[in-house]
Amino acid sequence: MPLPDPAPADPVAKLYRDHHGWLSIWLRKKLGNSFDAADLAHDTFLRLMAGRRRENAGAEPRALLTHIAKGLVVDHWRRRALEDAYLQAVAQLPAREAPSPEARALILETLLRIDATLRTLPAKTREVFLLSQFDGLGYDAIAERLRVSLSTVKRHMQAALTACLIAYQAD
Repeated sequence: MPLPDPAPADPVAKLYRDHHGWLSIWLRKKLGNSFDAADLAHDTFLRLMAGRRRENAGAEPRALLTHIAKGLVVDHWRRRALEDAYLQAVAQLPAREAPSPEARALILETLLRIDATLRTLPAKTREVFLLSQFDGLGYDAIAERLRVSLSTVKRHMQAALTACLIAYQAD
């Protein structure tokens, strides 16, 4: 005797049954491999379930799934680029100074969290933060370069550091 359908009225379950195969193929073409495609197809449906748009999916389900999946693909490539840059930097270190695999994973996780936090900031705040933290410029030099006041640089740095602190404390 076949098992009953657990939730025949669940619109997400129907969407999954009707469109998961198509979405996986679409993602495989975008990503070049079935492993990442399977992960992102899964994440697409998780985002759909977590969001408020699942009730609106009936009209154009593939358009909604594509929209969600495209955002995940962009995030995937951004993470991959950040990871590649970090691994290239680590490869330049002498073997005795290279972090352990566990430390690498923690550092990469932190870098991804900082990247995600910085993407939420206004462009000018992000620029001030990057000039300070990655280019090593002092506040006076940043103010001169960007042609803004020192108090503006301080305000942007306070906003950026506060955002990073909040992101760090969220876990």
